[in-house]
Amino acid sequence: EYDGERNSEGERHGRGKARLPNGDTYDGEYEHGFRSGRGTYRFRSGAYYTGEYLQNKKHGQGTFFYPDGSKYEGDWVNDQRHGYGEYTYANGDTYTGEWFNHNRHGQGTYVYKDTGSKYVGGWVNGNQEGEAEVIHLNHRFKGKFLNGNPVGRGKYVFDIGCEQHGEYIQSEQDKGEEEEEPLLLAAPKWKASEITKLTLWTPHGENPPSP
Repeated sequence: EYDGERNSEGERHGRGKARLPNGDTYDGEYEHGFRSGRGTYRFRSGAYYTGEYLQNKKHGQGTFFYPDGSKYEGDWVNDQRHGYGEYTYANGDTYTGEWFNHNRHGQGTYVYKDTGSKYVGGWVNGNQEGEAEVIHLNHRFKGKFLNGNPVGRGKYVFDIGCEQHGEYIQSEQDKGEEEEEPLLLAAPKWKASEITKLTLWTPHGENPPSP
């Protein structure tokens, strides 16, 4: 069903409301028969999107409310979360930063609601990867991440005014000869090397220029 404006060719064009065969509804702008411009699309599942469209695709600025209570507010390209945006998860966690092809990708900040901890750094295809800082209530960790786990050299900085340097080492798990199961990687173990006063430090390990 469609109720709205049409152009001389009879195409949906201008403002209109539509009810789709599957029960979804759209209320917004059309161009030459396509959803284009601003509009609100409500899914039968309870999810809805309000924002910009281009030729039936979510494209531009828009906000999507998911059935589980989570929501994404930001850039869309060709129906995908792409560009810059903020996602609020059902448990209250938030991610603010860059998106690429629907995934967290680039630089972004993830805030854990329960603990107040923050991950600030790199993301690749939805996973924590690259240089990052994890900020807790009274200390922080600076280093590198791979597949969501810290890896290699890094340091913990404590608010009382000292640092603990060390590295994360991937612990191997014992495996019997017969086991063909893929190796379940245990969480990397932190191996501390020294405790120092606060210093300037870069994850590359170069010495920074003296101030």
